Amino acid sequence: MNAALGLNLSQTPVLLANQVEKTYSNGTHALQRLKLSVGRGEFVSLLGPSGCGKSTLLKMFAGLEQPSAGHVRWWGKGAIGQANAEQKLAMVFQEATLMPWATIAANVGLPLALSGVPKAEQARRVQAALSRVGLRDFAQVYPRELSGGMQMRASIARALATEPNLLLMDEPFGALDEFTRNRLDSDLRQLWAERDLTVVFVTHSIYEAVFLSSRVVVMGARPGRVLADVTIEGPSVRDEAFRMSAGFITQCGRLSALLAQANGQQGSTAYGY
Repeated sequence: MNAALGLNLSQTPVLLANQVEKTYSNGTHALQRLKLSVGRGEFVSLLGPSGCGKSTLLKMFAGLEQPSAGHVRWWGKGAIGQANAEQKLAMVFQEATLMPWATIAANVGLPLALSGVPKAEQARRVQAALSRVGLRDFAQVYPRELSGGMQMRASIARALATEPNLLLMDEPFGALDEFTRNRLDSDLRQLWAERDLTVVFVTHSIYEAVFLSSRVVVMGARPGRVLADVTIEGPSVRDEAFRMSAGFITQCGRLSALLAQANGQQGSTAYGY
């Protein structure tokens, strides 16, 4: 059950990285003996300096990269394909990556069409996903007709249409203005609670990490490894009042100090986006 509701998490991790190493063919040592476990219903943000391996780790969790050493487990299994039908993941990238020649409905339904889902079921899932992200009235428009924030909503809808219970997100709101970003953060937090999702979210923003997360994992500079694993305290329903609270500010300060260590810059107080 969802951590936001104060219920117990599954004992078997949804994701497990055990002593993971990654060295690319050009010699870049991206990850070093990294260990991380993510339980069912958690919202875990990966925070760290550029180039510390956050996106590399996320791609390993998605099965898009293989470790050079160590191993990754999904629901206790050795491969994504060994998970059962109720154990599905989806990934949202930094860019919306929508097909410009196709309607929003067609974009959202693409993974369903590729998977051979019957058309009637495709239509139901697409409509449900668009409604969930507030785009029900934009099904027949084209990406160029939407703002950047709305395009990212469509990208999230495409992931939700596959009905995942594990959602991997690689800095999806980083290119958006602060107002839009805050709004999408609020929407994502609500979706997580409503859908009993497990989320791993890459971000450079301390503010965003504290607002969204049940845990924040701070990664050290390359080669990436876990510098700190911080439980975030806060109400299950988070709003602007939480962003202005003393607890929020205190936790941002703690993460800022840890991020300064990761950057080798003791004493930095850079909290922002």
